Amino acid sequence: MNIVFFATPDFAIPSLEVILNSKHNILAVVTAPDKERGRGQKVSFTPIKEFALKHNLKVFQPEKLSDEDFYNELSELNADLFVVVAFRILPESIFTMPKYGSFNLHGSILPKYRGAAPIQWALLNGDKKTGVTTFKLEKKVDTGNVYLSKEINIEETDNFKTLHDKLSLLGQEAVIETIDMIEQNNFELLKQDDTQASPAPKITKELTQIDWSESLEKNFNKIRAFSPFPGAFFIKANKLFKVYSSSKQSEPVLGEGKFHQTKTELYVGCKDGTLKILEIQPEGKRMMKSDEFVRGYNLNSVNS
Repeated sequence: MNIVFFATPDFAIPSLEVILNSKHNILAVVTAPDKERGRGQKVSFTPIKEFALKHNLKVFQPEKLSDEDFYNELSELNADLFVVVAFRILPESIFTMPKYGSFNLHGSILPKYRGAAPIQWALLNGDKKTGVTTFKLEKKVDTGNVYLSKEINIEETDNFKTLHDKLSLLGQEAVIETIDMIEQNNFELLKQDDTQASPAPKITKELTQIDWSESLEKNFNKIRAFSPFPGAFFIKANKLFKVYSSSKQSEPVLGEGKFHQTKTELYVGCKDGTLKILEIQPEGKRMMKSDEFVRGYNLNSVNS
């Protein structure tokens, strides 16, 4: 099977790697254009481009997917299949180009969590299970008929990074199985039940702010969902503090937004319980464990 692989982030690397190490052939990789980052405006590649170059794969980086030259170059490759993992929305003229069409790997059990941030929303909502889905691309985003789904448990110790990494590896299995199913014509597409669909929109800064008047469970899940990036935060005395890990406690009993710290520990009251902060980053400083934080900061004496 001759394949063109569309992707940008590191989430997609295991999927590209498994295809590369299989009997199938990667004709090219399509990824986002290079960006200038940092003070020196150094040009940085996407994680997928870095991987592709290390393995001498042809790389396309179109500014616009509607570009005629890009369309013609893709067409000349005469691919059997396009595989898409965490990429932009493809025009119909492109995703219908190959003999077997195109499929996408999505980080949820569709139709649950259609959208840009399925992993974060599963954690935000305190879900106990999630997974990955491969589906045939159609015009409407994340609505195509399903090839297969794979499910895993979400542990209470999981945060965005750990769950992201687990789903990335699970996605690797789903991608290669789907390619083999398509090649052997051994599949039955399953229509998504739109009545069971739920959204997973892009994460905004407002969504990452902790509200101590919310429940203990909600704040605990918010911290997990945004650790290590972008970090759930609270404001105290006009200073921003990011929290990266926490645990749920029944004691000490504190009022909403009231802090209590000992020589080694930091607690804060929520609506219906107490959160023990384990890792925290003061504004303009690095992340630190709570025992180090309390040696230099006293939130007990700081007014809101």
